[in-house]
Amino acid sequence: MAYFVLKFVPHRPDFPADLSDAESSVMNEHFAYWQKRLKDGVAVVYGPVGDPAGVWGLAVVEVGAHADALALRDGDPVVAGGLGVTEVYPMLNALVR
Repeated sequence: MAYFVLKFVPHRPDFPADLSDAESSVMNEHFAYWQKRLKDGVAVVYGPVGDPAGVWGLAVVEVGAHADALALRDGDPVVAGGLGVTEVYPMLNALVR
């Protein structure tokens, strides 16, 4: 198994402070999507990061291969909904408690 970081970068700098109804609906689907991955043991941690330059989302996942991390990215409703892009990076050396 390997660990990967998924970084969701929204298309708007004021995201998520000023969500439209459609964006809010997608974000609810996004939350449910990651809750399931957490419950299934795939997601180690996930949530918004309070970067002063703009909020972005973080997920650390434990999967078998890079292709599995890409599949998680592609299945995320925020990606399909066009709310931003998700970058995927392998962790070179993960120390886990």
